[in-house]
Amino acid sequence: MNNNIFPCLWFDGNGQEAARFYTETFGGRITADTPVVLNLELFWQKIMILNAGPQFEKNASVSFMVLCETAEEVEQYWKPLSEGGIVLMDLGEYPWSKKYGWVRDRYGVTWQVYLGEKQGDQKIVPTLMFIHGNNGRAQEAMELYIRIFPNSKIGNVLKYGDGVGNETHEIPENVQHAHFELNGYTFFCMDNSYDHKFDFNEGISMVVMTDDQVETDHLWNSLTADGGRESMCGWLKDKFGVSWQIVPKKLIELMNDPDSEKGRKVMGAMMTMQKIIIEDLEKAYNS
Repeated sequence: MNNNIFPCLWFDGNGQEAARFYTETFGGRITADTPVVLNLELFWQKIMILNAGPQFEKNASVSFMVLCETAEEVEQYWKPLSEGGIVLMDLGEYPWSKKYGWVRDRYGVTWQVYLGEKQGDQKIVPTLMFIHGNNGRAQEAMELYIRIFPNSKIGNVLKYGDGVGNETHEIPENVQHAHFELNGYTFFCMDNSYDHKFDFNEGISMVVMTDDQVETDHLWNSLTADGGRESMCGWLKDKFGVSWQIVPKKLIELMNDPDSEKGRKVMGAMMTMQKIIIEDLEKAYNS
């Protein structure tokens, strides 16, 4: 499984508590545990937690589909995820699944627990909801992303007009549910015309670990083009408002050097950057 792409969840001080909850719920483990950054492994997938403060709140514009193989498995995850959370769609039978529910857990992360066919080895799938000005642009977004990322493809695309469910208020040509892969990592997406009180933000971002400056430049320039926006420390927003972190593997290597002073210098240099420049990190490391 490609662990060079993975989600990052923003928390306000309770990330360690949430990490324990998710590893207990899904049977995973915490692989890195610092006051600011925690890495989890759930079903061999990497998920990062950033304990970074109150600036951003997670919302349902990016939810996580949990693909279950039995009704018992659905119940197993649904019970803890719904305790203390907000149920958005009751657990039950729907036209697209014999057992499905949508819930915002006690920590603000939104999950769709789904009984259905597996889509390869990836059990937890980030699902992007294109709403407001983005409604009707899910197909456009998929086509943009697969042009940018290597080894990528669009899979099954179900339109509202295909007649699954009773979404009569939705535009028939819009995407009800679609599957796409970026360099082997699976995403789902959908259009939605409801006037939700949220949209894409930094509360949930997608991290891409890059091998070199060429790959870093390509992803950064492509994702910020045509209406995207650069931010600091490797963060950016694409033209749809989806947040990405483009992180050279070299940054992690240098920051984790046994010489903590060198690591601090690298961190200090990174904090001044928008796009990460590996050569400048190495200069700070060697200074």
